[in-house]
Amino acid sequence: MADITYPTPRGPLPAYEAQPAGSGPWPGVVVIQDAFGVTDDIRRSCDRLAAAGHLTLAPALYRRGNRVGCVVRTLRALASGSGAAIDDLVAAREALASDPRCSGKVGVIGFCMGGGFSLQLAPRGVFDVAAPNYGPLPKDTAVLADSCPIVASYGARDWTMKNVAATLERVLTEAGVDHDVKEYPHVGHSFMNDWGAPAVLQLVTRAAGFSYSEPEAEDAWTRILGFFDQHLRS
Repeated sequence: MADITYPTPRGPLPAYEAQPAGSGPWPGVVVIQDAFGVTDDIRRSCDRLAAAGHLTLAPALYRRGNRVGCVVRTLRALASGSGAAIDDLVAAREALASDPRCSGKVGVIGFCMGGGFSLQLAPRGVFDVAAPNYGPLPKDTAVLADSCPIVASYGARDWTMKNVAATLERVLTEAGVDHDVKEYPHVGHSFMNDWGAPAVLQLVTRAAGFSYSEPEAEDAWTRILGFFDQHLRS
């Protein structure tokens, strides 16, 4: 596990890398941060994927200049489907695929904002599998008909993602895309993210429906890792 840099069209970008134990090659996974950045929680997700046998890379999307400007540009890229953040994520995939430790197959996983980027990238013929977790849909959902296989997780109490799971399920089913979309009835947004926030902040996030829930998070991880094994190790 290490902080590294990798090449992108706009120059080197910092990232967190996690390598499995033993000898490769291993399938790769690009891990896309939520709105808070490459936090300890995102690093733990990378480490978990590495422990399951995936070479992982989490680009630090907020490290290209002024942080406020980076956040604004990153959110614009999420909304439009183009921009430096998209290029940085595609470059992360290329960095993994060309790494001799990687088998050449690469998936993508993201949380919240990162889940939205995962859905933006899924139809572009870049990744072999995608795992968007409570990620917003592209403006034109029809593009998802050309998506790679998708395993997606949402919370039914997530007021920011109303009907997203049902829409994603419908679009992928109609297009014949291999998928596993699950909406958990008793959780809201960010139920897989354990930020370890102070008690006072946890009360605020819980009241807003943005709290971690271990049973649903563990079930989602089981589904994700099984789906990744199916599509990255064949």
